[in-house]
Amino acid sequence: MVESRIGRRIRRYRKDKNLTIRQFSEISGVSTALVSQLERGIGNPSLSVLKLICATLGIPLSALFNEEIDNASLIRRRTEHERIHNPNEKSAVYFNLTPGPLKSNVELLMMVLGPGRETNRDFSQHFEEEIAFLLEGEAHLVFEDEEFLLEPGDAVRILPSRKHKLRNAGEKRVRVLFIKSRNNG
Repeated sequence: MVESRIGRRIRRYRKDKNLTIRQFSEISGVSTALVSQLERGIGNPSLSVLKLICATLGIPLSALFNEEIDNASLIRRRTEHERIHNPNEKSAVYFNLTPGPLKSNVELLMMVLGPGRETNRDFSQHFEEEIAFLLEGEAHLVFEDEEFLLEPGDAVRILPSRKHKLRNAGEKRVRVLFIKSRNNG
């Protein structure tokens, strides 16, 4: 099953480059018989052969293994928002809004912070960069020694390792949209 899917992808990429099996074989150094077998899903290539094939096609090795993704799975409906528990932040409620079945290089989160609450007693600090966009309410963004009032529509870029927290000194809830980069290394 996996072999036939990989074979179909190799064939599709080869044809996209307008190469015959013979031409592809000459360029890649992989025999025509093996290329033919792989494309029909009956060969069992080594990792080094797959690397040669991918180098010839100009694609990353992962392109042969990525699952086909249904477009509908790339949508996350409001009713599907996933609540996230953060034990370090007892007053804030987070929801993961990132759609899709695969891990992404970015994460979309929404935080709800009640009146008179703050995200942490101490400061948050993480290794990812994030952008916060205030959707509703007023919040005070506190860096270690500076504080800024944020209003709906304001955005802030929080650099990696920058100590920070949000405080809701008002009487209405605060909703903040966070876009976080992820290091998938």
